[in-house]
Amino acid sequence: MVITHLKLKNWRNFRQAEMDVAKVSYIIGPNASGKSNLLDVFRFLRDICKPDGGGLQKAVKERGGITKVRCLHHRKDSEVRIEVSLADSFDSGGSDWQYELGFQPEGKGAQRLLITSEKVWHKGNLLLSRPKPDEKSDPLLLTETHLEQTLANREFRELVEVFSDTTYLHLVPQLLKYGEQIGGHRLEDDPFGQGFLERLAQTQKKTRDARLKKIQAALSVAVPQFKELRFEKDDMGHPHLQALYEHHRPNAGWQGEEHFSDGTLRLLGMLWSLLDGNGLLLLEEPELSLHQAIVEQIPAMIDRVQRGRKVKRQVLISTHSEALLNNPGIDPRGVAVLEPSREGTIIRPIDDLEARGLNAGLSIAEVVLPKTRPKGIEQLGLWG
Repeated sequence: MVITHLKLKNWRNFRQAEMDVAKVSYIIGPNASGKSNLLDVFRFLRDICKPDGGGLQKAVKERGGITKVRCLHHRKDSEVRIEVSLADSFDSGGSDWQYELGFQPEGKGAQRLLITSEKVWHKGNLLLSRPKPDEKSDPLLLTETHLEQTLANREFRELVEVFSDTTYLHLVPQLLKYGEQIGGHRLEDDPFGQGFLERLAQTQKKTRDARLKKIQAALSVAVPQFKELRFEKDDMGHPHLQALYEHHRPNAGWQGEEHFSDGTLRLLGMLWSLLDGNGLLLLEEPELSLHQAIVEQIPAMIDRVQRGRKVKRQVLISTHSEALLNNPGIDPRGVAVLEPSREGTIIRPIDDLEARGLNAGLSIAEVVLPKTRPKGIEQLGLWG
């Protein structure tokens, strides 16, 4: 199942916003326009659905509470609402499922969050509509979504599975290189790749070796002198990646991940994530630490990996990389432009004028990206 449409009300930067979600969507906009916050909507739904320690109250608390989640531009209406449409596939020609969740603070005492609306439709049939009459007289029942309750979500458990299968990875190379020295608390779901090697270790050997072979082929093109990639465990049983390079020295040995470049690790993490799992994949600024020539090929790499999969993975990418958006293979229908305003950030598709430029042979980087430049940015060079 895939997500086809998203509608937001009072979510972080977005007072009122909506967007179509493509097989591969590119989210572009200036700094602080809400690219990360837009991706976080899908992480939020995933966190509600966690079978162990999830739920609405915890998901909001982990984000700093309702004042951090709710849009600062809201007026008297303080309700936060998220509406998601889904289809069995992009070939379905419409939405098969819709899920709506609204919530706001109780307004007294402990300031619990209460559900103002929770609805589920399947093929036009309304399966769930809350609050129910008995819930209005017992507010405690409105502190939990049916999405997070196994007994209550039986009719729409497919939605729970879709939301739960969302993956976010923004691999920080230093956490992987120096994980043992850094130690400390690891964030739940490991969004920054600190436990990336453990994830590889938990993967069935045959599957892991097949994926690493594909990644090795890509790295041999992208990384100078790169020859071979392998997975090993040290004497203490700790997992490691090792690489062999075609050095001038004939007896040069294998190098561990602590010697990999930041770009190599980030590219490796991105490729693994594309191969690992079937659910929605959120990639935040995948261009970081990578050479421009590699960044230009990211859309092609995603397409190449997808063609080799039985189940095509849906991918959302936030970026402001000119090199990435210069790729002519990007489908303009998958581009969402974020534009900040006094009433919050809006999300818009490619407009007619931009479409004419793209049809004339120009790229997203040439036609759309310049519009996300901060006004008066040239003054920054005069600072101080």
